[in-house]
Amino acid sequence: MLRIILKNLLRRKTRTLLTVLGISIGAAVIIGLGTMAEGFQAGYNNMMTGSKADFVLSQPDSYDISMSSVKEEIGEELNSLPEVLAVSSMTEGIVTTEDSPYFFIFGYPSDSFILNKFIIKEGIELYSNKAVSSKGKPVILGSQAAESMHKKVGDTIRLTQNVYRIVGIYETGDAFEDSGAVLRLEDSQALLSKARQVSLFYIQIKKPEMKTSFKAKIEKRYPDLLLAGTKEFANKQGMVDSMKGSIWAVSALAILIGGVGMMNSQLMAVFERTREIGVLRAIGWSSRRVMMMILGESVIVSLSGGVIGCVLGVIFLMSFSSILQAWGGSIGNVKPALVAQAFSIVLILGLVGGVYPAWKASRLQPVEAIRYEGGGSAGKKKRFPIGGMAVQSLWQRSTRTALTLGGIALTVGAIFSLDGITQGMVSSMTSMFLTDSEIMIRQAGIADTSYSTIDERSGARIAALPEVKAITGLLFTAVVLPGKGFFVIQGYAPNSQGIQRFNVVEGRKIQANREIMIGRMISDSLHKDIGQSLELGNSRFKVVGIYESSVGWEEMGGVMTLRDAQNFTGKPRKVTMYSVKLADPATAKATVDKINTQLPDVHAALSGQFTNEMPDMQNSTAMVNGISFVAILLGGLGMMNTMLMAVLERTREIGVLRSLGWRRRAVLGQIIKESLLLGGLGGIAGILFGFFLGWMLVLEPSMGSALASKYNLMMFVRVMLVALLLGGIGGLYPAIRASQQPPVEALRYE
Repeated sequence: MLRIILKNLLRRKTRTLLTVLGISIGAAVIIGLGTMAEGFQAGYNNMMTGSKADFVLSQPDSYDISMSSVKEEIGEELNSLPEVLAVSSMTEGIVTTEDSPYFFIFGYPSDSFILNKFIIKEGIELYSNKAVSSKGKPVILGSQAAESMHKKVGDTIRLTQNVYRIVGIYETGDAFEDSGAVLRLEDSQALLSKARQVSLFYIQIKKPEMKTSFKAKIEKRYPDLLLAGTKEFANKQGMVDSMKGSIWAVSALAILIGGVGMMNSQLMAVFERTREIGVLRAIGWSSRRVMMMILGESVIVSLSGGVIGCVLGVIFLMSFSSILQAWGGSIGNVKPALVAQAFSIVLILGLVGGVYPAWKASRLQPVEAIRYEGGGSAGKKKRFPIGGMAVQSLWQRSTRTALTLGGIALTVGAIFSLDGITQGMVSSMTSMFLTDSEIMIRQAGIADTSYSTIDERSGARIAALPEVKAITGLLFTAVVLPGKGFFVIQGYAPNSQGIQRFNVVEGRKIQANREIMIGRMISDSLHKDIGQSLELGNSRFKVVGIYESSVGWEEMGGVMTLRDAQNFTGKPRKVTMYSVKLADPATAKATVDKINTQLPDVHAALSGQFTNEMPDMQNSTAMVNGISFVAILLGGLGMMNTMLMAVLERTREIGVLRSLGWRRRAVLGQIIKESLLLGGLGGIAGILFGFFLGWMLVLEPSMGSALASKYNLMMFVRVMLVALLLGGIGGLYPAIRASQQPPVEALRYE
């Protein structure tokens, strides 16, 4: 049986290769992106458990360690407790470098017991006398980061807008930490704008039996902080969960598109070999044996795709190592469990994709199958009421057409939906910024807007400019609600111009500290009404107002006073961004240039352009483009496979047309017409699927409001062009092959 299966696959090398490639891309996505997800999770776990600490003290409900802020002075108080053996503070942040938009940095004090795990392979230690006395701010670089950036001891590295001198290269054995850098605590605090603040404290206890009493004491003394074990703390990071969810969603899309292509390929293999299967049945093959043969072909094609996918996944990780290593995407994190998972998925894909074609093959009756002449379904062929040869050809092969349309619809629908979500975010944020300002300002050189930190003294300088009528500071952050998704926090001064744009439908706007107004969606989700208390990160706020907003994500949180937000995030006298109202809007462009020249630490932009210039929005657009590329590649392979099978199936028909006088150009045009028609119909189906997908995403309870889509004419034009390109390019090779078939050979084709 195996010999027959291999012979069948090798007889149709091109089709087999295209099907294998389609599956291999899905497997490569699982390996490449799955390695990032698992590596990032493992990196956090290893960083925590490798610290040799018993507890971690941090800000509760923070989305990520990098967003946690705890007062540095608490470290001295912890050290004075009788149960404590040692305490080490730590800062973590995400910055930009010359080579990567995301780069993790860590800061530790000179007496930290954590520093013992950073083994210096080259150069000197961070706090050595030579490093402290050397020129420039010292930094030690992880070995993987040094390799991917081509850095060595003595070189400089730019982090955000600051330059540091590399004094050492370290290894910890954890790919996550080895892909980052370690700074002195005070240097990291200055870089991350966390003056007298740290991300967390690592705590070692003298004796195991003291842990229970120590935990009770800390929970009583610091009710607004979270004390957790290292492993428990690592598993609570919202950024890890979000990353894993996004990656598996992309992987599922790739596998789904590959699965449709697999089923289409196997179904056409059955149609093409109908007479052959009839002969096998006539000489004694049972239905079960025929079914096993077709299923076996599907499984071998799938497993072959898995093998090639693993290779492609490794190539992907190697090619983009400088960017992916920071998120755990290194070859060292490709674990056997992940490879086994990828093979399990493609095996299931092969079985599911082959079940219907195998069942259909097993149901063929020997006599009818032997009489089959090819070119469509046996028996009388019904014409579609309208359309020429291209329409009739697709109609007569309705199953193959439906599957191909499904593959194109998945491809185009995913692109259309992602474009809609991105455009929705851009539109809603731009609309929000344009409501009360002509200029928006954030910190310059940051990796993500959520990490933007501007000193209020910079705001005072901007407010003093003669062109400025009013300036509003905004502090923005997010926390994780247990079992309820995210809560977006905005901080405004109660008397600021920016807070006036909120449409409060119940209660009133905030007037004092410890008050909060919340969005309608979060009010309904948490069942909170006016006068009730809302607990965020172990801090209580009184709900004084409920507002409604056209900006979906604003209803997923609330607004508190700027002072409360600064205290909550541990960023006193800091804001995330400023909105600027000008005395004369006509001076906006000149004022933007003036601010950027006089204050190089901030980045000013016109309100209408600010969203598109945000680094997180630019990175989101790049991610969407990457997903679109994978989807288009898979869809293109599926289309080429379909049209190639159509040509092979209709070889005798094409021979008749050539014998009747059709020129090669006419045959070429006919196949291209069918491909373009298929692509166009798939584009329409994809747009409908994109609408449906966007509607489903909005229903997601935790993040749905932030994923509201917005569409414009250019998006429809773009996805239709993508669909037509899929049809045109996918049908080009089969069309050329069809046009080159000699009439006599085509007529003799069996």
